[in-house]
Parts: sequence; C-alpha cells; structure tokens
Amino acid sequence: MARDAAKDNPGAATQGSVSVIVVAWQSGPDLTRCLSALAGQTLPPLEILLVDNASTDGAPEAAMREVPGITLVPAGANLGFAAGVNLGARQAQGEWLALVNPDAFAAADWLERLLAGAARNPGVDCFGCRQAMADAPGRLDGLGDVMSLPGIPYRGGYGLPDPGPVGEGECFSACGGAMLIRRSLFEALGGFDEDLFMYCEDVDLGYRIRLAGGACRVVPDAVVDHVGSASTGGAGSDFASFHGARNRIRVFIKDTPPLLFWLTLPLHVIATTALFLRLATQGRLGPNLKGAQAALADLPAAFAARRRTQATRRASSWDIARAMTWNPLDLLGRRVVIRRRG
Repeated sequence: MARDAAKDNPGAATQGSVSVIVVAWQSGPDLTRCLSALAGQTLPPLEILLVDNASTDGAPEAAMREVPGITLVPAGANLGFAAGVNLGARQAQGEWLALVNPDAFAAADWLERLLAGAARNPGVDCFGCRQAMADAPGRLDGLGDVMSLPGIPYRGGYGLPDPGPVGEGECFSACGGAMLIRRSLFEALGGFDEDLFMYCEDVDLGYRIRLAGGACRVVPDAVVDHVGSASTGGAGSDFASFHGARNRIRVFIKDTPPLLFWLTLPLHVIATTALFLRLATQGRLGPNLKGAQAALADLPAAFAARRRTQATRRASSWDIARAMTWNPLDLLGRRVVIRRRG
C-alpha cells in the first residue's frame, strides 16, 4: 500500500494521503470489484478501510482474499451507511477521506483526478465526481447533488444521457457514493448524521458544509461506475423509498435557515404532495407515505437537531438560496446543475 511507499517518497505521502472508506453489508461480488479498482489506482491511497456491517454473505472475506492490503473494520452490527462511515473515519489516518459505495467501481485515475481538483481549489474541502450507470452505458448515475428551492434534493442527471465533457464547478453537495472530503472538516462537522441511517446523509453533510460557509465542487473527469442501492434492493425498493422520504423531510427541517425555512415550507409541502401523487400512480406510495409519517412522528427530535445545527450557522438564507436551483424544470427533469462561480 501507499503507506509503505510514502516512507521513501514524502512528496507522494502528501499527495496521496487519502483513507478510502467502503461500508459493506450483503454486498456480494460487487465488493471484490470495488476494492480491486481502489487498490489499482494510479495514485494509491494511504489505506483502504473496509467497514463490515455484520454481513452474512461472505463478501468481505471473499474480497479480502482477492485484494490484499485491505484493513477490515468490523462493525459488529448493521450500523447503516452513516454510522459505518463514521466508524471508519475514526480509524482513518489520511488527510482526506474518500468514500466509495461497495457497488461503485472507480476508474484507475479516479483518486488522482479528485486530488488534482483539490489542488486547483485550495479553499474547497469537499468534492464529488461523475457517476455513470454501471448497468446502462452512456447514462449518468449522477453529476453532483442538487437542492431545489422547495427543499427536495436530487442527484443531478440521474438516468439521463451522459453529456460528455463538462466543466468543473460547484454542486450543492457531493454524493456519498463516491466523494472526497478533508478529514478535518468531516470531523469538525461531526461526520454523518447517524439518525438518518442511510439516504440523504450526504445531502445533509453538504448542507452543513454550506451552513458553515464552505462549498462542494464536482470534478467531472473523475469517474466511477455505480450500480446503485445494490445492497438494499434497488433505488425503488421499499427500504430505499421509506428512508428517502423520511430523510428528505428531516433534512429540510434540520438544515434550512430560518427565513428560507418559513418562505419555502409551503413549497416543500406542495412539492412533497405532488411527488406522492405521482408515486401513487406508479404503485409506490406505501413505503414513501410510511417514511413521511415516520418523519412527522419524529418532529420533536428533528427540531432539536435543527436548533443545534442553526446555532453554529455562518451562512445566510440568501447564501443558501443562491446555491439552490430555482427552476422547477431542473427538479422535474433531474437536470445537472453545476455553477461556474468561484
């Protein structure tokens, strides 16, 4: 691993001081492919930490037999993605954390290109990348997360044709399926919100980065292929739908600055209702409605989290609103939104 090479090349140690964290649960053969791609990076990471959320399918053991040099971090239970990453981050030694889903397969130069983006933007500490659909060549899985004015987040470009070369710029937040973040920032923010378990925890983190006065950028020439929700039955599964619906409401309540919160609350209710009506026509309302009901039942905890989050806010409502898309067609069409300023 790069940890040994760094002793002989201090320059490489500085450039490649990255701890990769992969959280696995029932990940199957995708995990071996994921770890193999990470071990074969043109700029090797300092370490690859595999957090095993008590898998019973033998995938972590099989992957570690095939890919040497992996550090196993047993969770002892299924902690979820958010707590699993936090566990890995507490053991990490790198200056940067690279988070990669077990069903994401990084191009050989993925890490090198992300670090090059970080070098070009010394005032930014969080970076996303281009995610391609592993099972649908030529289509995007995401190119930066977008936050709409009604407070409904989405992965920019999901399912759309890959637009080809795209300039680097700001995204609202970086998708946790394949991202790079400075470890000191991750720790200062308290890591992922473990109450979210999984889904929207990356949007919440990116939101809190913005509330603290920071930003996220997307580096489109850093590429991963992503299956998406492989461990949880797919993006439209009951599990994903429940947690997505619950956590969207939780993030809106927790993170939206006061003035913006009251101005956009009616829009959030309208947009959520419209989304549920569309899901009803697709026969997918049940788990989404249960997720919303769970969020409403947990309102006291959500507002307590809101008070803690807003108490340390540095950004204004206008700062946050400027980072959102105000165009409803962007949300309806899941358009990529990358801002060139900064």
